[in-house]
Amino acid sequence: MDVILLLKAAILGIVEGLTEFLPISSTGHLIIASSLLGFRGEKVATFEIAIQTGAMLAVIWEYRRRLAATVVGIATDRTAQRFALNVVVAFAPAVVFGLLLGKVIKQHLFHPVPVAIAFVVGGIIILWAEARHKRLYGERDLLGQRHARVETVDDMTPLDALKVGLVQCLALIPGTSRSGATIIGGMILGLSRKAATEFSFYLAIPTLIGAGVYSVWKQREAFVAADGPMFAVGTVFSFISAWLCIRWLIRYISTHDFTIFGWYRIAFGAVVLLTAWQGWVDWTH
Repeated sequence: MDVILLLKAAILGIVEGLTEFLPISSTGHLIIASSLLGFRGEKVATFEIAIQTGAMLAVIWEYRRRLAATVVGIATDRTAQRFALNVVVAFAPAVVFGLLLGKVIKQHLFHPVPVAIAFVVGGIIILWAEARHKRLYGERDLLGQRHARVETVDDMTPLDALKVGLVQCLALIPGTSRSGATIIGGMILGLSRKAATEFSFYLAIPTLIGAGVYSVWKQREAFVAADGPMFAVGTVFSFISAWLCIRWLIRYISTHDFTIFGWYRIAFGAVVLLTAWQGWVDWTH
């Protein structure tokens, strides 16, 4: 058993879990972390997608009561039916655009420098969106006063869900951030900060399951039984760190906005671009 390989898998699992639900791009961080760790090869991209399953399981565990109530009431409860329908409707665009564009995007954009550019652009968008939000609502958002067109997840219509799902497709570009696209996009579309964040969590379940299963299935012939421990370690550490991050983020958004993540994205992307331009780090892999 390659202990160094398992250590790298654990590190990447932690990176995945800590970044999946923050608007800073887990895929972008994994691509850059893999490059720094020398974790390369034909299985790496599939591994990075597959360990998202751990983050997805963290969402299921955190919201297990709501999800169980939805399953139990799906036949008779209108709220449960609307909630399930909204998740399915929001997930559908990612399936369509992922199948159409996934191969091209993975071939040309899954590299550190394009990711860094997406980091900077995404950071600027977050700063703009938060400035717009404050201009419209001032401090009312963080004081819990009603102002948004959609205050809770249960207030969402299928059209709201479809719009969020279309915005999520921007996250096919590595470095964009799935959670960033759905949360910030949801807020721009009229969802409250809490509703946008919570729906982003729920939407992660089919999105991450679908991406992980599809990626592993396509690359199934490249894997051997010896790869099992690497995937298991990455998934376990992804679950633990994602669960801790979800609990923290739920508390954080009650009194804070996402401006700090915008500045972080810009700074992080700028560092990668500067080191690539100066030749201090080889980002060609």
